Amino acid sequence: MAKEKKNSLPFTQIKSQKSHILSQQILNTVFRSMLYKTNAKSLLVTIATISWALLLANILLAAESARQPGAVKFALPYINNLFIVVFIVSTFLYHRVNADSLRGIDFIGHLWNLFSKAGVAAYLSLALYIGYNLITSYANIQSPLLLHIVYHVVFGLLVMFLAKAFYVWRQLLLYHKNKFLQIAWNWFELLIGGTLLITVFNFNYTSYIFLPLLALLVFYILFLCTNLKWVAYLSFNNKSRSLVLLGAILLSCYIFFHFFYHTPEKELLVIDYTNIGFLLLAMLFVGMYTLAAFLVSLFSLPTSSVFEQKSEDLINFQRLSQSIQQGQSEPQVYDMLFQSTIKASDANAGWFELVRNGEPQVTHMLNITEDNIERIRYLLLAYDIKYIDYINNNLDRNAGFRDLALPWKSLIILPIKSKQHLFGVLYLMKDIEQGFDRETVNVLRTFTSQTILTIENLRLISESLQTERYKEELKIATQVQESLIPKKFPADSWFEISSHAVAAKEVGGDFYDFLQLSESRIAIIIGDVSGKGISAAFHMAQMKGIFHGLMQQDMAPSEFMRQANSALSRCLEKTSFITSSLYIIDYSMKGFKFARAGHCHTLYYNAMMDEVFYFQTEGLGLGIIRDQNYSKHIKEMYYDYNPGDVMVIYTDGIVEARSIENEEYGEDRLLYMLKQTYHLEADDIKFAIINDLTEFTGPDNLYDDQTLLVIKFKPTELNE
Repeated sequence: MAKEKKNSLPFTQIKSQKSHILSQQILNTVFRSMLYKTNAKSLLVTIATISWALLLANILLAAESARQPGAVKFALPYINNLFIVVFIVSTFLYHRVNADSLRGIDFIGHLWNLFSKAGVAAYLSLALYIGYNLITSYANIQSPLLLHIVYHVVFGLLVMFLAKAFYVWRQLLLYHKNKFLQIAWNWFELLIGGTLLITVFNFNYTSYIFLPLLALLVFYILFLCTNLKWVAYLSFNNKSRSLVLLGAILLSCYIFFHFFYHTPEKELLVIDYTNIGFLLLAMLFVGMYTLAAFLVSLFSLPTSSVFEQKSEDLINFQRLSQSIQQGQSEPQVYDMLFQSTIKASDANAGWFELVRNGEPQVTHMLNITEDNIERIRYLLLAYDIKYIDYINNNLDRNAGFRDLALPWKSLIILPIKSKQHLFGVLYLMKDIEQGFDRETVNVLRTFTSQTILTIENLRLISESLQTERYKEELKIATQVQESLIPKKFPADSWFEISSHAVAAKEVGGDFYDFLQLSESRIAIIIGDVSGKGISAAFHMAQMKGIFHGLMQQDMAPSEFMRQANSALSRCLEKTSFITSSLYIIDYSMKGFKFARAGHCHTLYYNAMMDEVFYFQTEGLGLGIIRDQNYSKHIKEMYYDYNPGDVMVIYTDGIVEARSIENEEYGEDRLLYMLKQTYHLEADDIKFAIINDLTEFTGPDNLYDDQTLLVIKFKPTELNE
């Protein structure tokens, strides 16, 4: 027993030793991998250098023997072909092993790397050929040996250029790859590598046997050249820089092509590298992909600034939403509002004035004098325009503004006010007519609405700290939240909606909203923020703002969820997330499409089939996965509705409500209630479900926020 004690080790010591051994094994593995990679690159460089040198020696011997009629012929085409293939394979393998991995979205760095390390090879070849012509012209001689050396050096530079470009384009082509694209590329490498067998056995690749294969590879190359997702991530400035680099790389391709196919002294050469089908296909791929990237960058250049503006608007909107959590003050919020609206509208001039005790005080100005501000303000008072929404897109048609001789032709006035308070007024002007279109106005009003909410919440916190902090905070937050939730939906002849919402505390995290996209299309959203209380209410307000900001662009539900997840990832705490479902109902198509982000399954009654069921769709909550892979977890569904169909949308506070005996209400009971009431109006269905829920749980037994929407589709009414 004593011996056993002596040899035994404590558990923590054993665990420490195992961890040390494991870490040592990992380090050894990494070191061996690096050593293997270094040795492999050195070996490939050596093989490429030796094969290139042997090929040159064999060519020079063949050229010399061809120049002397009585000499022994040294031309050995199969040996030449073997050296060519070995040189090409070793060079391409070296660049494959040595390919830089794509980090982030530094695409310009990859393009510069390609041009600086490979693209310049074409210009070196051009300089070498010009030097050869100058020497031979000046000396008035023909030197076949020198010509072969120049021709062979240019061949080596071409192979290095193609190898580098081939694997740089592979990195960009496989950006945001999927399994199919990865398999397609792997097959492409195998097929194009297989064409080297034609060179080894000295076959003519233009023969009828190999021509169909080469034609298929050309179509394969055209397919691969359509994968240019990385171009969409280039900013306007980066696209301009990329056009220069891509143009330079295209010129490199042309220089090499022109040299090998239009060399005047070609009849003096004992070897013709244009007979290598592999190089032709590699050049075709590099040239076509470069051209495709150039054209896509060129034609998307005019719209880049628009998408950047939309992205910047969204980021600025997020900053306004996060102002409370970041502890910013009112002046900082007004400063952010002024800068954001100037950028969003591309205004040439403007000012912002705070209103305190009914008196305006100018705090921000852009390209306008105080004298002009007073003149404009005086004229607006004469027209009885004071602290109201006002848009004039043609000031020259107004006699009063025309007399002021102002350089601006469009004006918009946006008061920052709630039902109780006027905080300030924003004035923006542009030097063109019709400067403020409908979309721009909607974006500006979104900014002002979010500013109002932010200022009210900031003042809420300030007042709460001075008095009864908790009670006042909850009271005003409840009012703000109630103002965010629509009291009624638009009345329409083709559907009816009835809603019910109650918070477990003074404020809650449940929300729903709608946006009329067109005369026949409406977007409806419902969601539930993790947690309860003030923080959930703030996140609910952020989600509402994101909904209105993104759906101005009328995007698909799945795309909305992807962009909303990206936006929320920057402002949600790591422990918070939001479940949501977005529905876009299209009356003209008599159908709706929706996406579910971890929210409760939609309950549906199909009148034609006389069947009640749940839509079992996939979806993951917003903010759970905070990277580009989120889009894989969202599925979109389209469904045709029939007159009399009923859709029930709810939060988990409905189905997870518990009775006094701690039994859960559940999805089955909710489905049963719809079976019993689908023939009723939407309001009656809602009241029947809520009454049954209250009877099940008992009075004053509310543990979670409860939200319920009932949508019933009406029969089409014919116009008489």
